[in-house]
Amino acid sequence: MVIFGANGDLTKRKLIPALYRLAYERRLPPGFAVIGNSRTAMSHDDYREKMKQAVQDFSEDTPFDETLWGDFASGLFYEAGDIADYACYAAIKVRLDEVESARQTGGNVLFYLSTQPDQYGPVVARLGAHGMHRGNGWRRVVIEKPFGHDLESARQLDRDVHEVFAEDDVYRIDHYLGKETVQNILAFRFGNGIFEPLWNRRYISHVQITAAESIGVEDRAPYYEKAGALRDMIQNHLLQIMATIAMEPPAVFEAHAVRDERAKLLRSIRILKPGEVASHAVAGQYGPGRVGGAQFLGFREEKKANPESNIDTYAAATFFVDNWRWAKVPFYIRTGKRMAKRITDIAIHYNDAPHSPFNAAGMEESVWGTRPNLLILRVQPEEGISLRFLSKQPGSGMKLRPVSMDFKYGSSFGVRSPAAYETLLLDALTGDATLYTRQDMVEASWQAVTPILEEWSNRKFVFPNYEAGSWGPAEADEMLAQRGHAWRTP
Repeated sequence: MVIFGANGDLTKRKLIPALYRLAYERRLPPGFAVIGNSRTAMSHDDYREKMKQAVQDFSEDTPFDETLWGDFASGLFYEAGDIADYACYAAIKVRLDEVESARQTGGNVLFYLSTQPDQYGPVVARLGAHGMHRGNGWRRVVIEKPFGHDLESARQLDRDVHEVFAEDDVYRIDHYLGKETVQNILAFRFGNGIFEPLWNRRYISHVQITAAESIGVEDRAPYYEKAGALRDMIQNHLLQIMATIAMEPPAVFEAHAVRDERAKLLRSIRILKPGEVASHAVAGQYGPGRVGGAQFLGFREEKKANPESNIDTYAAATFFVDNWRWAKVPFYIRTGKRMAKRITDIAIHYNDAPHSPFNAAGMEESVWGTRPNLLILRVQPEEGISLRFLSKQPGSGMKLRPVSMDFKYGSSFGVRSPAAYETLLLDALTGDATLYTRQDMVEASWQAVTPILEEWSNRKFVFPNYEAGSWGPAEADEMLAQRGHAWRTP
C-alpha cells in the first residue's frame, strides 16, 4: 500500500490505526507493506516511531502489542518527496521494486490518495507516466472524497483517472458506507421477511436522516469556506445513506448488483427546478451560543474564518424519489456543525393507523399525534436499531404510551464493531467494491444538489441564523411543517 499524504491527519488518525487493527486480528498477509510519502524529510525509523505514537493515541480499543508492532513496523517504509516532482515517483517506483522482492508482495499495490483534492488528477497522471499503474500483480487506487467540487469537476476528475486506471481498479471511498449500521441496513431489509413488505409509500410517511455534530469547524474554516455543509456531507455521505435506505433489492449480494441498485435510486431523485429550491432546502450558519454551561463562538468568530462569511455550516434538504416505491414520500436530510449533540441516525416514520378506537378511552391526543410507529437506525455514536410502537400502560383503563424495542451492537454480539476504515481498506485489498462509490453514483449525487448550490451561490443569507448548541435554524422546521411533519429530536 502506497499512501500519498502519509504524514497527514487521516493517515495518523485512521489509516495506520486501521491497518494495525487488521494486523492484530491476523487479517493482513505476513508480507504486507506500506510505503508512505509526504514532503517532510524522515528516515524509515523516524516514520515508524511517528506511526507507533499514532497507533497508541488513536487505537483506544486495540491493545498495543510490542511484538506485533515490531512485525508490523518492519513493513513500514517512507519516501520523502513533493508529489509535484517527477523524481518523487521514480524513487517510489524503486522502493516498490525493492519491497516486492524483499517481502514477496507479488507486485500487488494499492495506491491511497490522502492529498489535497486538486492533486488527485496530477498524482494519477504521474503514476501512469512512470508505469506504476501496471505491474506483476493488480494495481488499484483509492480516492478520498470530495470527488470534485461540482458536477463538471467530478466528470473531469473521472476522465483524468480513467486515462490511467480502469473503472474496476478505482475505489472512491466514502467512510460512512463502511459503518456497521449502514451495512446492516442491507441485512435488515433483505435478510428478513418482516420489514421489506412495509418498506414503501403505502406504509411510510416520510424518512429523516440526521448527521449532527456538536463540534464547530475548529481549524477547518478555510476548507469550509470552499465547501460548506451541503457539499461536505449531503452530496456524498448522506445521499449514499439515502440510496442504501431506498434502493431496490439486488438479485445477489455482489458488488455490481448492489451498486447498480444504489445508482438507480440516486438517478431517480427528482431534480429541483430553480423556483423550488427555497421551499426544499435551508442553509444555516451557527452563531455564538452556550452549551452545557460553556460559551462557544459563532462561525464568523472562529480562527481563520471570514467575518462576513456566507457559507453554510448547516444544510437541510427535502428530496423526492420518482419511482413506484417512493412516489410522494419526502426524504428529509439535515446536517450541521455545533448542534445540540453528536449523532447520526435514520428515522423511518410510518403512517398512523387509519383509525384510532382509543381516543375516546382517554388517550392523550399529543401522544397519538407523535406517529407512534417509528424505526430508528442509529449510525453513531452508539450503533443499533430501535422500533417504537404503542403499548397499554399497566392499570385500569385503556391508556397507551410509546415504548421501544432496542438492539445494540455491543450488548447483542459482545464483540467490538470494526471501524469503517478497517472494513473499507480490507475490501480494497481483497478487491471487493460493494461499499465503494461508482462514478455514475457520484454524478447522480452532484445532479441532485446542483440546483441548490446554484441558488445558494447567488443569494446573500442573513447569517448567523441558529445558535451554537441548538438543532438548527427555524426555517428548517418550517420546511417540514409545510408538509405536516416535524423534525424528530434524537
